Amino acid sequence: MGAGTDRFLEPVRLNCPWCGSEQLSVRVRVPDLLQGKPGVFTLEQCADCGHVFQNPRLSLEGLEFYYRDFYDGRGGEGAGTVFGRLGDSYRRRAEMLRPFTVHPPTSWLDVGTGHGHFCNAARAIWPHTRFDGLDMGDGVGEAERRGWVETGFQGQFPEFAEKLAGRYEVVSMYHYLEHTRDPLTELDTAAAVLAPGGFLAIELPDPESRMARLLGSAWLPWFQPQHQHLIPAANLREALTDRGFTVLAEEHGPAHQGNDFFGAVALTTTRLAPDPDRPWAPPATPGRRALAHAVRAAALPCFAGAAVLDAVRTLAARRTDGGNAYRMLARRDVDGGPTAAGEDR
Repeated sequence: MGAGTDRFLEPVRLNCPWCGSEQLSVRVRVPDLLQGKPGVFTLEQCADCGHVFQNPRLSLEGLEFYYRDFYDGRGGEGAGTVFGRLGDSYRRRAEMLRPFTVHPPTSWLDVGTGHGHFCNAARAIWPHTRFDGLDMGDGVGEAERRGWVETGFQGQFPEFAEKLAGRYEVVSMYHYLEHTRDPLTELDTAAAVLAPGGFLAIELPDPESRMARLLGSAWLPWFQPQHQHLIPAANLREALTDRGFTVLAEEHGPAHQGNDFFGAVALTTTRLAPDPDRPWAPPATPGRRALAHAVRAAALPCFAGAAVLDAVRTLAARRTDGGNAYRMLARRDVDGGPTAAGEDR
């Protein structure tokens, strides 16, 4: 890291990538609290449309550096453990389609599938559906070897627009769009890949969540530097309509992820005492090791309290439909398709 982190960032953008407005302000600045890699990252918010985006944005080289060791490599086992515990959430996502189709879908592409955990769980809901997965990481190959997806495509989704055109009855993007460099192009690709009348299912963190304001930089879904766009639900609805979709359902409370307070304690603990053994840090000293152990020991009762608060918060979110994330299901109109909605960006 002798060259510094500036080489991982593109020039600062002066307008909103969603609506083009120049009315921008800083929403939050936060370091990499997930892995403790160097750098501080800025999320700005558009005053006109509410879109929140990373500015300056990571370059492709930066994405490779910060993603490395998280989903694969050093962090792959931990990520797999977390994703493997979300079976109920995966099934609820899959069941969202039930009221809107009279027959099981024959083909489903899960974009940003990771190691294929969703596809594997969704088979319990749709046992006769062919599930394929797409991801930029190596995990999609492992998903195919395990049989959790029929076919795994590795790469950027827009690269497959022509190859997969019109092939799928369902495309899902669960906590995927926020990671992408250009979410509007991703939606264009989804419209191209879907057959007319096909369904697009999306789940995203909600930047309008009350917890985002309450917890500030310790709100886990900011997820810097990996999340590049956080999209208000109204913006996504409009973008889908522009691309020939009809929004069928929107869920906020049921999409809530019960980790606001626990995540805040974890991020604060990491900020105060990063892992002294992370390979990209200077050699650990006895003092740093002692500090890390002391902070982690002191945090244990905070984690316990946070778990209780999250349980209460989850109950409230489910009752008021005001969670920290939202799901949207849309149908591609039979005579619809991608329009020129994004050409003025």
